[in-house]
Amino acid sequence: MALTHPDFGCYLLAGGAQDPRALLDEVRDADRLGLSTAFISERFNVKEAASLTGAAVAASSQVTIATAATNHTTRHPIVTASWALTLQRLSRGRFMLGLGRGIPVLFDAFGIPKATTAQLDDIAGLLRRLWHGEVVVGHDGPAGSWPVLTLDPEIREDIPLALVAFGPNTLELGGRVFDHVILHTFFTDETLQRCVRTVKRAAEQAGRDPDDVVVWSCYATIGDHLPEAVRLQRTVGRLATYLQGYGDLMVSTNDWDARALANFRNDNWVAGFRRAIDVHATTAELEHVASLLPEEWLEPAATGSPAQCAAAVKRQLELGADRVILHGASPAELEPILTELR
Repeated sequence: MALTHPDFGCYLLAGGAQDPRALLDEVRDADRLGLSTAFISERFNVKEAASLTGAAVAASSQVTIATAATNHTTRHPIVTASWALTLQRLSRGRFMLGLGRGIPVLFDAFGIPKATTAQLDDIAGLLRRLWHGEVVVGHDGPAGSWPVLTLDPEIREDIPLALVAFGPNTLELGGRVFDHVILHTFFTDETLQRCVRTVKRAAEQAGRDPDDVVVWSCYATIGDHLPEAVRLQRTVGRLATYLQGYGDLMVSTNDWDARALANFRNDNWVAGFRRAIDVHATTAELEHVASLLPEEWLEPAATGSPAQCAAAVKRQLELGADRVILHGASPAELEPILTELR
């Protein structure tokens, strides 16, 4: 069956979901609507990526299931390689492993090593060797040291690897090594174009065809057919949560005013709120947070009527993205916008 929307994807259990079983209906909707890819992000609660990707593969028949992202530092490479191989076979070729760096504040608190560019490069090479039947003996590299790594000498699988990228070093790595590069939400038009150029240029300099590296815009798509309180949570709440975790990176990447970030952080309510704002803040609290954020920080999003959202999504392709993740809404919530896109 041909995909209705080959250029578009969505997230399953977007945001701080509490009921993992909702994923089953969401992935069936993604299949029904003809989306190309359903992404799953990992949180250390009820969004453990290996469990959710297995369920998503089993409950679907057409859509590609991808992590965006998990972290190679949280699992032994043999566990990661086996997980991806199992899902690739189980899905008949519909799995993509997406890796990222992780959230520094959280990883420091948990004692989980943070990923470096060199480690991500190293682990990508290791995984591909294992998926092609190699017996890796005495590996000693940036990702770690292991006496022996092997799955099965008979294996020959080309499993797509994706990288969630922010800064220039990671973007360049994506262009050199990975098959897909997934950008972050709330990137301005200028940031999107710069990131695409960086990825494609790095691919070309590495002797690759730039068109073989797929760059995904991750674009907040929150139409006004959703209740106002929901829209507030998925725009103001989500951006505020990103600012909690890695605000300096968001601001520097978009060339935003660092003074506005300081005002946000120094607000008494924000400074005293120790949980994820998008999950735990009330509507009244989110309205307060909205008053702290410059309007232009929320502009990189598809909002308004379904037709207006569809036009904004299409513009991401015009700006240079190869594909677009319609982020922040379930597949069923995206249906009016997908109808306009079709």
